[in-house]
Amino acid sequence: MVKYQFIIDKIRELFDEPEKVIPLHAPVFIGNEKKYLEECIDSTYVSSVGKFVDLFEKNIAEYTGARQAVVCDNGTNALHIALKLSGVVQFDEVITQPLTFIATTNAISYCGATPVFIDVDRDTMGLSSKSLESFLLNETVMKADGCYNKSTGKRIKACIPMHTFGHPCRIDEIAILCEKYKIELIEDAAESIGSYYKGKHTGTFGKIGVLSFNGNKTITTGGGGMLLFDDEELAARAKHLTTQAKVPHPWNFIHDEIGYNYRMPNINAALGVAQLESLNFYLEKKRLLAKAYDDFFQSNQVLFFREPENCISNYWLNVIILESKEERDLFLHESNYQGVMTRPAWCLMNKLHMFENCQSGSVLTSEWFEERIVNIPSSVRI
Repeated sequence: MVKYQFIIDKIRELFDEPEKVIPLHAPVFIGNEKKYLEECIDSTYVSSVGKFVDLFEKNIAEYTGARQAVVCDNGTNALHIALKLSGVVQFDEVITQPLTFIATTNAISYCGATPVFIDVDRDTMGLSSKSLESFLLNETVMKADGCYNKSTGKRIKACIPMHTFGHPCRIDEIAILCEKYKIELIEDAAESIGSYYKGKHTGTFGKIGVLSFNGNKTITTGGGGMLLFDDEELAARAKHLTTQAKVPHPWNFIHDEIGYNYRMPNINAALGVAQLESLNFYLEKKRLLAKAYDDFFQSNQVLFFREPENCISNYWLNVIILESKEERDLFLHESNYQGVMTRPAWCLMNKLHMFENCQSGSVLTSEWFEERIVNIPSSVRI
């Protein structure tokens, strides 16, 4: 008898799929996607100019409570622009967590900066405000132009916490620390559209927030990202930089600085507008699935990760925590072999050879999660 057959059977029951492969998180298209795509195609405005780009930005800003939103072609590029807009330059340092997707640390590297890894909290899987406070108190010194790392002598310019798998971290406490130490706060909210901390949407606590609309996210544009701002002037600068820094003119091509081709095509934005219309329905269904999982795992003495205190999580990817790395690997093998897609957490960023020499304090909680986390199928059930 397969040890974890009871979990595999329950997942197949919940998704009403006795034989076929069950994906980890498949997109769902039940609304106006085809209608808006046809409208976009008929308009011939399928590239980076068109009404759906503007509408998608407007609707996301209204949904999240941000003052303004600027769309990008993916979340990684949105993080890159957020760092540039926050003044991160070569030889700076950026604090982040080791338990994150590589996009976070890649974006830091694009700026010529270096990540500093701080541990996560056991109850959020996100950057620990207590660990951050300890690091800043004991390992940094304030100078006229900001916060500096005592051991490296480098300026710590920004901090990027990540709301892991859609569960908000203690972002208000992190924001207070960043303000005190003159560190720019950029929220990696790539996985947490529809998640709230103390009634406020993730991505709206810092200088800039970043969302992702990759194909496996809660809503998708195929590939895409979004920058969230409270500062309208900063948002305008983001729009300028992400559209090749082209000076507006009816026909001339004048560019006033080095810009980036990070524009989202109108055809992708059309998909996003339709997806956003269904988001609340998706979130409702995902919470029902999480509740079904929670009830099942409680009765079978398996640890299911619940939304933290003061949070409403979108449960983007549901998480179970097994007793050891060996148990995790056994379940991953058994489930994937039977066509039920599951996956572990990412390899910790400080263990990748590109970042293994970066400063990292004790990350015992991150290591504990890395060895035990399994993501289980989390698609919206219709």
